[in-house]
Amino acid sequence: MRAMILAAGRGERMRPLTDAVPKPMLTVAGKPLIQWHVEALAAAQIRDIVINLAWLGEQIQDHLGDGRRWDVNIRYSVEDQALETGGGVFQALPLLGEQPFLLLSADVWTDYPLARLLSLPLPQDVAHFVLVANPGFHPHGDFSLSGARIVPDGERLTYGNLGVFRPAFFSGCKPGRFALAPLMHRWVAQGRISGECHAGVWHNLGTPEQLQALNQALA
Repeated sequence: MRAMILAAGRGERMRPLTDAVPKPMLTVAGKPLIQWHVEALAAAQIRDIVINLAWLGEQIQDHLGDGRRWDVNIRYSVEDQALETGGGVFQALPLLGEQPFLLLSADVWTDYPLARLLSLPLPQDVAHFVLVANPGFHPHGDFSLSGARIVPDGERLTYGNLGVFRPAFFSGCKPGRFALAPLMHRWVAQGRISGECHAGVWHNLGTPEQLQALNQALA
């Protein structure tokens, strides 16, 4: 399985820290956040990684290089302007191949065991989502979970910016800037997405305060 790390965002809420450093290069427990993700993917035996770049992306590329330090192969999808979550993945599809791929955002921190996703999604599904308990900044959540199915109605949980996607998830899309969320809701309505709730550690790193809180917890 290949993986893609979403790393092209501007990080507006993280300013002024991201005025001169891209958010994925902010330090968590002594090393850049995106390096933690690369190491976690390598530990899960995921060797082919795609990273999309936009704002100050050359700093990410300079630090990670081709990935050989971690025994992985890293390729980059460079965006002239950030294409949002959906458009960024769509542009990178030629690098991701025809099989399901793991997708995670560079601005989350979690202890979720990535190797668990290697056999997902099931053949009848276009994606598998990892959900988490609703954080304080997102109290109403995104999707509901019924057994191992993502469903439109019920008690909502938050999409943890982590999952597995088939290229078919993007069928009908066109190049350009667009978000993942509308596609997610479309496929959920069709009953084509499985899911689970991760009860372990999960942090969204959207603000300096959230970054500071995580560093304090790890210390």
